[in-house]
Amino acid sequence: MPPEEKALPLPELPAGQTVFIDANIFIYHFTGLSQECSGFLERCERGELWGITAVPILLKVLHRLMMIEAVTKKLVTPGNVAKKLRKRLDVVKQLADYQTQTEAILEMGIEVVGLTSDALKTSYIYRKRDGLLVNDSLTAAVMEAEGILDLVTADPDCTRVEGLRVYSPLDLVRS
Repeated sequence: MPPEEKALPLPELPAGQTVFIDANIFIYHFTGLSQECSGFLERCERGELWGITAVPILLKVLHRLMMIEAVTKKLVTPGNVAKKLRKRLDVVKQLADYQTQTEAILEMGIEVVGLTSDALKTSYIYRKRDGLLVNDSLTAAVMEAEGILDLVTADPDCTRVEGLRVYSPLDLVRS
């Protein structure tokens, strides 16, 4: 997809596709911020789509959901939540929903692939050529290694990567 084009609407993703799933799709599903993300993951679970993600994505999901849980349960206030949690081990020990949610991804029929040293090296090319930050460049490199062209993400940055088809939810409220 040329850089000037926008992402395609997630509901238009045709059945039978193999798609790479970015962390934000899982986050929006578990936080209830996007019915489209939830519907998409249900399609993966039914086998209508073949969803793939990577270990670094799951790590990001774990971290973000932990931060969200701590704030949602009013155990810490918003703003630099990780720093606050480092000082409040008692709060960290109370958190569990983030783990359960992330483990649920494994029950959705989503394949989880690892990060190879070759993909790590290739990711640098995406940073230099497309100006991607580390996480997005790793996503592009893993997709290349797996031969996947379709990406489901709410992040517009990957639309700069030539050859990727990016599908995004339309039902997110942007602040």
